[in-house]
Amino acid sequence: MTMISRRTALLGGVTMPFLPGAVHAAGEPILVGTLTPQTGSGGSYGPSMVKVAGAVVEAVNSAGGLLGRPIQLVSEDDETNPDAGVRAARKLIDVDKVIAICGTWASAVTTAVAPLCWQSHVMLFTVSGADSITKLPHRGYIIRTQPNTHLQSGRAAQFLLEHGSKRVFALSAQTPFATDSYKRLADVLKAGGAEAVGDVIYDASKTTFRSEVDQALNAKPDTLFLNGYAPDVTILLREIYQAGFDGTQFTFGYAANEKTLSALPASVTNGLISFAPSPDPDSPAYARVRQILGTEDPDPYSCQIYDHLSLVALAIAKAGAATGLAIHDSVRLISHGDGAKVHGAVEGLKLLAAGKPINYEGASGPCDFTPEGDIISCKFRFDEAKGGKNKLLMIS
Repeated sequence: MTMISRRTALLGGVTMPFLPGAVHAAGEPILVGTLTPQTGSGGSYGPSMVKVAGAVVEAVNSAGGLLGRPIQLVSEDDETNPDAGVRAARKLIDVDKVIAICGTWASAVTTAVAPLCWQSHVMLFTVSGADSITKLPHRGYIIRTQPNTHLQSGRAAQFLLEHGSKRVFALSAQTPFATDSYKRLADVLKAGGAEAVGDVIYDASKTTFRSEVDQALNAKPDTLFLNGYAPDVTILLREIYQAGFDGTQFTFGYAANEKTLSALPASVTNGLISFAPSPDPDSPAYARVRQILGTEDPDPYSCQIYDHLSLVALAIAKAGAATGLAIHDSVRLISHGDGAKVHGAVEGLKLLAAGKPINYEGASGPCDFTPEGDIISCKFRFDEAKGGKNKLLMIS
């Protein structure tokens, strides 16, 4: 029993169950929301995220639902825009009466909607990375499966040190993520004997960044860190190529996606190195996400939202109540500790029904969280663009 907005349905909708149906719950639905970027800078990720979320819901409902009730999914588009995100979150909370919102992507969107969630005792599960998010006074109503800025930028700087970078200049979009990531990058580079030689913050809505590129190249860097989203990084790559820079170019995986690489000649993108949190390719949950999406290499955000919906379902079952507070109180009880390892909601529900403790480990890896809601650790994937395609360098 799944409900999605008309716009989401047109953009990809929800998959059919990946487990054969058996018993369908018949009680009042438990309403859970997704708030993902169907359009805007993150629009290439939102449709697959919703598809995966819907598959988890269908699987749980086919197995009998939760507490004798089906889950009902309500999906909204945040447009990768804080104002649109707030409007959509208000609808989910005030009109639809969801008990959890899953999948917020852009840090600016998550920052904007988080107060609405904690004030309404609605649990928020996010894939945003800005350190500032879990520093908000959220009272435990945020769980982040994406590694924070500190963890991501520290690993990025270590990679650059290991590969010989000595002078790194950052070109950064004006986002909550940018300032924290540059400071962490600079600190780790300095400790390793290299230097962050500058950072330009740009307005991502501009159609040219040539002045910013010239400012960066005047610092004589051997590496450019492109700290933005796919649309602006696409422009940056073209203008950096035209300026004749022949050093290392490094960016986030979401900015060097297939759409970015296909929009530019291979000569412009060859050698571009990107990194992203890596899902756990050995996990049965990862295999399920691959099956749902019909791809060998699902993106990390689709893997993470698989875990969001699974954590929601298992926390409700553990608490015996379908409220945001119940999820808040129980989410670590089913994802930490020495209980039986489970990799999916249906598997975990069976053990919980038998009175057994569980430890959920999902498609994105172990789901162990700090008291502030941050994921404790994860692996990272590094790719290099060659011939218009990303080629795996390493996972570590």
